Amino acid sequence: MQRFRCCVVMPTYNNAGTLKRVLEGILERTADIIVVNDGSTDDTHRILKEYPQTHVIDLPRNKGKGNALKKGFAEATAQGYEYVITIDSDGQHYPEDISIFLSELHKEENKNVLYIGSRNMAQSDVPGKSSFGNRFSNFWFWFETGIWLKDTQCGFRLYPLEPLKELKLYTSKFELEIEVIVRLAWRGTLVKNVPVQISYNERERVSHFRTVPDFTRISILNTCLVVITIFYIKPRDLIRKIKKKGFKKFFLENVLQSNDSPKKKALSIALGVFLGIVPFWGFQTLLVFTLAVFFRLNKSIAFAFSNVSIPPLIPIVVYLSVRMGMWITGEEMSFSIDKAVTNFPALQHLKVYVIGSFALAILMSLLFGITGYVILMFMKRKKMAINNG
Repeated sequence: MQRFRCCVVMPTYNNAGTLKRVLEGILERTADIIVVNDGSTDDTHRILKEYPQTHVIDLPRNKGKGNALKKGFAEATAQGYEYVITIDSDGQHYPEDISIFLSELHKEENKNVLYIGSRNMAQSDVPGKSSFGNRFSNFWFWFETGIWLKDTQCGFRLYPLEPLKELKLYTSKFELEIEVIVRLAWRGTLVKNVPVQISYNERERVSHFRTVPDFTRISILNTCLVVITIFYIKPRDLIRKIKKKGFKKFFLENVLQSNDSPKKKALSIALGVFLGIVPFWGFQTLLVFTLAVFFRLNKSIAFAFSNVSIPPLIPIVVYLSVRMGMWITGEEMSFSIDKAVTNFPALQHLKVYVIGSFALAILMSLLFGITGYVILMFMKRKKMAINNG
């Protein structure tokens, strides 16, 4: 603990039945502990007085676990600690597992890391709603960060304080534990699981998780994080990769030489081209990433080819869409590519444009997809011939 300048932060609220046992288990291993009493109304205050060696923050009223954690993080930072291990006071965590986090940190080359305890959710005493909630959370964390974890909800964690103090955290209850891991992952902090023990003794355990309101808040938070992921994080990361490697190197390594099959790459190209042409203005990026994830296609390729409608090409796309719509519907109107740039009466000819844009999107996605597949298959066979020769 001293080597890594690490302390334990334990938020507690009306867990008098288990608090003493958890505290004594922690104190057997370290005296560097900050307890945040989140407005408890039971015997918590009296119990804490029996342990003067602990640093206690007494909050006048209960404001939620997230708020208590933020108070603990701030105090740990003020005391000069660099890492914090958080543990719940309801008795479900084993204090002896603190050594697991420190052992993993000792082996880790990149010290900008956040460890989350990974519980055995198949254990017989694990409540069904906890298992479901964890799977739900794991999926959205993967969608938002691209990192797959076995457990994203365990409160037994090790946090790095340096990147944490740069964040302005907006939530204050259970959902903060999701907000913080997603936003740190976005900033480049490694987020990993380490195996920990778990005990669900329903006779002594007191949970303050309220299924409907807390799950609703978590769902709202995930909705916001997904929107940010699709419209900002994914495009940002893609642009950073392109800038770092240069477009030619990025295209060769991330698009042409990725491990995806030619078929998967071709379908990704077709999806990107289709969504880049159809008139889903303002929603192309959302649809590209959502459908690429749903159909398990290459997100980078789909996003790259969805930019067929970048500003210099928009007049050409509009012109071809209208011409295609006129040919399908049989409607005639005076239209030129100059009008597509300067004065195209979109609402007046909306039916023609929409029909034409969908027809053009289907045609071009087939053309690009088939062409891409042929080229990619040719390149694959050429590469195999070189390797075999």
